[in-house]
Amino acid sequence: MGCHLEVKGAFYMNEKGVESIISEMTLDEKIAQLGSVWIYELLEDGKLSVEKMERLIGNGIGQITRIGGASGLPPEKSARLANEIQRFLKEKTRLRIPAIVHEECLNGYMAKGATIFPQMIGMASSWDPDLMKTIASVIREQMRSVGAHQGLAPLLDVARDPRWGRVEETFGEDPYLISTMATHYIQGLQGEDLKEGVMATAKHFVAYGISEGGMNCAPAHVAPRGLREIFLLPFEIAVKEAKVHSLMNAYNEIDGIPCGASKELLTDILRGEWGFDGVVVSDYSAIDMLVDYHRVASDKKEAAKLALEAGIDVELPSKDCYDIPLKKALKEGLISEDLINESLRRILRVKFRLGLFEDPYVNVDDISRVFDIPKQRELALEAARESIVLLKNEDDVLPLKKDMRSIAVIGPNASNGRNLLGDYSYPAHMEGRRIRTAVKDISSVSTVSVLEGIKRKVSEHTVVRYARGCDVLDDSKEGFEKAVRIARESDVAILVVGDRSGLTLPCTTGEGRDRADLALPGVQEELIRAVYETGTPVVVVLINGRPLSIEWIAEHVPAILECWLPGEEGGDAVADVLFGDHNPGGKLPMSFPRTVGQIPVYYSHKPSGGRSHWHGDYVSTSAKPLFPFGYGMSYTRFEYTNLRITPDKMDVDGKVKISVEVKNIGDRRGDEIVQLYINDEMANVTRPVKELKGFKRITLSPGEKKTIVFTLSADQLAFYDRDMKLVVEPGTFKVMVGSSSEDIRLEGRFEISGDVRELDGKREYFSDVEVK
Repeated sequence: MGCHLEVKGAFYMNEKGVESIISEMTLDEKIAQLGSVWIYELLEDGKLSVEKMERLIGNGIGQITRIGGASGLPPEKSARLANEIQRFLKEKTRLRIPAIVHEECLNGYMAKGATIFPQMIGMASSWDPDLMKTIASVIREQMRSVGAHQGLAPLLDVARDPRWGRVEETFGEDPYLISTMATHYIQGLQGEDLKEGVMATAKHFVAYGISEGGMNCAPAHVAPRGLREIFLLPFEIAVKEAKVHSLMNAYNEIDGIPCGASKELLTDILRGEWGFDGVVVSDYSAIDMLVDYHRVASDKKEAAKLALEAGIDVELPSKDCYDIPLKKALKEGLISEDLINESLRRILRVKFRLGLFEDPYVNVDDISRVFDIPKQRELALEAARESIVLLKNEDDVLPLKKDMRSIAVIGPNASNGRNLLGDYSYPAHMEGRRIRTAVKDISSVSTVSVLEGIKRKVSEHTVVRYARGCDVLDDSKEGFEKAVRIARESDVAILVVGDRSGLTLPCTTGEGRDRADLALPGVQEELIRAVYETGTPVVVVLINGRPLSIEWIAEHVPAILECWLPGEEGGDAVADVLFGDHNPGGKLPMSFPRTVGQIPVYYSHKPSGGRSHWHGDYVSTSAKPLFPFGYGMSYTRFEYTNLRITPDKMDVDGKVKISVEVKNIGDRRGDEIVQLYINDEMANVTRPVKELKGFKRITLSPGEKKTIVFTLSADQLAFYDRDMKLVVEPGTFKVMVGSSSEDIRLEGRFEISGDVRELDGKREYFSDVEVK
């Protein structure tokens, strides 16, 4: 029977076209579409091997794994490689079905030469969703130019345990902030038309960020109501509001069921309740983990059965269970071919949406115009500036004067540009894959260190002295003597300390780098103490991937900047803040614990949480966080006045307007992030003491005043009642507007009247915000 895939146009842009292709396919060709191969599996001495392609993708293939991210090739060469693979599939396979090329793109397209933006915990600290969307648009442009179609981002994990190494990849502890930032990321990455966009992948589905003991891939202990209201909510919003086209399972289990084998999650809730019509991809090797990790499958054949029945359409990163084992399962009657066809339909539909059947090739000549060009580096600088949080500034130590006589710059992260990068940046990620992929050069774009940034900023008469002092993780104190000496000789000591992010053993944060304590790694706090004892004023610059327990530092050091992992322009951004060319306006997306023994500590706890009954505090320390969610200082001050709530009574399907005036009463232009919190004062089940329901980052000049108006829907106040029905109840609701979850400036109330309203699945998730 002949195949008509050369026919283009509307014939293939509908369900009839999909069914026509499926009717032409052999079983081997069908299974091939459910699989993937690494780019390096197709290479021989750095070039595509025809023999390997014929063997591995001769029947077609669903996806190619990380052509740019795992080949070590610069953009132009990886694009040529993508074109060659698509040409083979179009010209040398019977059905001529192009492949989806997927890449990592958490804080930038993870490949040589691509722009490296701040890690996501830093972007969450910006509280600037429009900026997030702009960054995602750049990532889309770079990825599409080299022939990539799917990005394995963003993370929608609600992170409640900072011991977990992947906290840095998340948007923090709050589902509303996560959902807002993730929605804008998805919209920026996918674009207006998916034929010109990159398919986003919401991950990890679900509750990956509350693992047992903070350990990666460990079980998540979460009750059904909390699962629905907190951990599933960002994914629900991603599906219904952001229209995400792909989703990835989590590695963890919930109540004995691995997420990769959960039909309840991947089919009943995701597709049945939410109407998701995209593709579910496995996290890397997650299907095989059903055998050797979770031990719910006896072999790869059974693992393939469990995953396919649960709803995983594509196995990543390479063909394993969805290959010969899947074929055996079918022949033995363990699964039906109809089940394979269901996943196949979804895969082909997405390939149509991406425009692959019309034109799978890219124009290599256009690539140099979209990779790490000046305007993209300027965007990376803006993002890094906005991500910085001023934690302490006693006696206005900051900003520093540019014409100071002398400055000591000390610490393991001061001159190391590599340590400014997150775990899914190209250099950090490839450290652990260098041997397997045979990639020797893992360098990428130029990165500005903090030391370089400071030297560029100060006057020509200022003496800048440098000492590493110690390493990030090493216990050696050999460098202390020089650090103390240059501190004594200088007017101020800037200590740049924190983490090294990545996946390898020398790293202290990142995937697989979980920690049992949250102190500064190694002897870095001892270094700070030694420099502090010289009497020279100390400024601590934190380059880290997770909230740290730094109570001694917070008590003694006069100025602290939280800079997270700020990316390629991090050094200049830090210097801009240190010397006052940029006024810090970031706010924390996670609470900082005083000690690891407090965990979990988060702002939206229940009325009986956040305290020990009846004394309140622990025996040895406060129960309050060291720095609360939403916290961040400025070089100026802001005044909140004139809270108005209209109407003060509304129906269970109504809306309320909450307005507040904010004025800059300091002498510097600056940003404030106005935060709206709500508390349901009495309900059918216990409710959090406060929940974020709106926010807005605004810029005010000295003396300038703006009015921020939040329009809140009753839908946003819905919760799952005792019968696990999603309802809006009548009652009294407390309104709290302020500068952080603890710094509430104005309070008021409104009432909801009428009968209990059950929501039917359609709801409003976000407050509308207007600035006047």
